[in-house]
Amino acid sequence: MQSANYVSLSIEEKAQFLFVNKEILAPMVRASTTPLRTLALKYNADVVYSEEIVDRSICDCERRINNTLGTIDYVRKASSFSEKQLRKMGSHSSSELNLPVVVRVVPKLECDKLVFQIGTGDPILALEAAQAVEPDVAAIDINMGCPKKFSVCGGMGSALLKDTNRACDIIKLLRRNISTIPISAKIRLLKDTHSTIDFVKALEYAGVNAITIHAREVEDDSTKPASWDRLGNIVSSLSVPTIVNGDMYTREDISALKAKSGADSIMLARPALYNTSIFRTRAQKHSEDNTESGKRKSGSSADDYPNLLLTKDAVIQDYLREAIRWEANPQNVKYVVCEMMSNRRAPINRVISLPQNFPQGQTIASVCACKTLPALCKLWDVNMNLCGKGIATSDQRVQISGSALSKSIQVTATEQTYSDSYFLEPEKFRRQRPRIEENNL
Repeated sequence: MQSANYVSLSIEEKAQFLFVNKEILAPMVRASTTPLRTLALKYNADVVYSEEIVDRSICDCERRINNTLGTIDYVRKASSFSEKQLRKMGSHSSSELNLPVVVRVVPKLECDKLVFQIGTGDPILALEAAQAVEPDVAAIDINMGCPKKFSVCGGMGSALLKDTNRACDIIKLLRRNISTIPISAKIRLLKDTHSTIDFVKALEYAGVNAITIHAREVEDDSTKPASWDRLGNIVSSLSVPTIVNGDMYTREDISALKAKSGADSIMLARPALYNTSIFRTRAQKHSEDNTESGKRKSGSSADDYPNLLLTKDAVIQDYLREAIRWEANPQNVKYVVCEMMSNRRAPINRVISLPQNFPQGQTIASVCACKTLPALCKLWDVNMNLCGKGIATSDQRVQISGSALSKSIQVTATEQTYSDSYFLEPEKFRRQRPRIEENNL
């Protein structure tokens, strides 16, 4: 959803509004769903990205209004499932179906702040997906950096880095047909700086409104330190807003990389999972306009950093409260909590400075043993009875146009399946991953 002020801006002004001097939550598969996005916003993030949603997936959805939660739900159409799948999703009443929610948007909290990321390799499908969500998001981002085999084999993600013409065709078609919101792209570094500059300049010429650069190449493992030194020349070659991403775990890291690269904004992925309250530590926090005098209130200073950064257990408790609030899928919630407790994908040179201490003795094994959201809340001492649902009071609700949820349709969070060995035996899973991905193609 977009405010009247946002709607009144030009596309270029909207890109400036979203992508200049901003601290942004990155698109992360399974993680950047509603609870983490709203938590990041609560902690002072400026902009949040959805997890990558494949074009065909969102095209197979129906937009529904969830008046109970005050959300806009993109619900998988019943017609996209086989009869056998529909029988499995049926409740005790034969007239009800438990259809999965692919994306849940909270207009009250995410208005002018949500960027929807699409996984695509086809301009036509990209346009269809973008048009489906255009009224409810502030911008569209095209994933051009994901190195996962399922993405690359589908011509999506980092496959686009090797096909400049197709990448530009996607941007061009979107820019010609999406007139209300900016179009951005998120990429990785190519084999050398010259190649990367050629690619981003081609995107800029195609009409892209902003570019995010992850400071790693496609082949780089996440445990390899990000290549900060390579960003400066790439950023300086562009006239559109630039966002940089990679290994900013502290306020000092954020300041250093922004200064070193010259980028307009920064984006946090794994550091936001390690401790989402890093967004609270901003030296110059959001200023609020005084509605009468127009004067601006000063923000917190960098000296407040230790007090603004919350303990990890407090962050996990807050995350669980958001998960309850937005009725998130328990399996997906468990995954995110395990990511918050794990350093398995952190750069090797940073692990020693990323302690995982939990005073009540919680471990990844004890989290993996939980099969339900109440079990997770009990483990982390979160009282579910004290957690509100959705936008709490009727006077806070926003007016949302569209069809309300049918009484014969119940919705559940999208299933996100993974093995607990993902966290319990990370090295074993790493060795098995190529075979698992091959089987999923």
